Amino acid sequence: MAAPARPVARPHRAWAPKHVRVTRAAQEHAHADEIVRRCEALGCDDIELLKVDRITGVKGETDRETYARAKATLAVVVSPDSARKLDPIPPSADWRVDLARGCPAHCQYCYLAGSLTGPPITRVYADLDRILANLDGYVGQGHVTSTNVERAHEGTTFEASCYTDPLGIEPATGSLAAAISHVGTHDWPGPVQLRATTKFADVEPLLDLPHHGRTRLRFSLSPWPRYEGGTDPVAARIAALGTLASAGWPVGITLAPIIPDGGWEVAYSSLLTDVAEVVPDDADLTIECITHRFTPGSRDTLETWYPASKLEMDPSSRKEKRGKFGAVKHVYPNDVMDRLRSTITGQIAEHLPQARFLYWT
Repeated sequence: MAAPARPVARPHRAWAPKHVRVTRAAQEHAHADEIVRRCEALGCDDIELLKVDRITGVKGETDRETYARAKATLAVVVSPDSARKLDPIPPSADWRVDLARGCPAHCQYCYLAGSLTGPPITRVYADLDRILANLDGYVGQGHVTSTNVERAHEGTTFEASCYTDPLGIEPATGSLAAAISHVGTHDWPGPVQLRATTKFADVEPLLDLPHHGRTRLRFSLSPWPRYEGGTDPVAARIAALGTLASAGWPVGITLAPIIPDGGWEVAYSSLLTDVAEVVPDDADLTIECITHRFTPGSRDTLETWYPASKLEMDPSSRKEKRGKFGAVKHVYPNDVMDRLRSTITGQIAEHLPQARFLYWT
């Protein structure tokens, strides 16, 4: 069934930081001025141009107060040198490119809890032009897509949502639109694709950007909204997916995190049915599947942030998986994982046969 033209997405009100801090170094970059302008337009009246490059004044009297203030703070900073030395990010993309670090949402499974240190401030990079200019040297050098026979047609892929939700902070930053326009119009030494995943839905400001098919926006979908605070409703994300697909954008869905709560078989089938109803048959659609996992460190942090959460994070019911540097992740045991995979991939084949399945992890 072909989707109607441009379904209407109904996102929540745009996230607006309550506190904006612009470091001394960031003030030297024009993009910082754009961010300040946007935050003023969103109604933020606590914007401070710092005389130093250190963010202070976030710590509260309790961990909860610190968390709440940090989540409401946008720090405009300059990217560290390490952010411009790109790392591979399998199985998603050739390279990770960071436009920001931190996210204003309140997901009880948040992967950033184990990746970023200190209070969960969102830090956006003012030197965006330098970050984007750095990408040319990585074209054709990856091993996930650019030199992979099955995915080489995607070109060299740059993942922009490892440490942030770029659409979630877009009203305050403009960084995603700038990156899409750059990738779409720049004269690259080879084929490229910008990739970003989001739990937000305000795509209307992006629709007329000159993406030229070089950006794939994917929507993170889950049938368990009780674990996702501060995000747009799943129905709005699905509508936004249909909007972009109908407008000719490459799109994707990321089922994440896949959790076998009660009735999960019906829940995921219903979710995929909803997607099928809004995506045209000829859409360039990909699917990625990521099961829930946690590290000892992220579990400790998340239990501090969300002490009333009912999300299962019991190491005794999981299997340990070790990374190449020995880091431990707790994943579902083989029997649970096998059932999840066989059922959900079967549902994908049934409801979205035209979609290209990329990976399961």
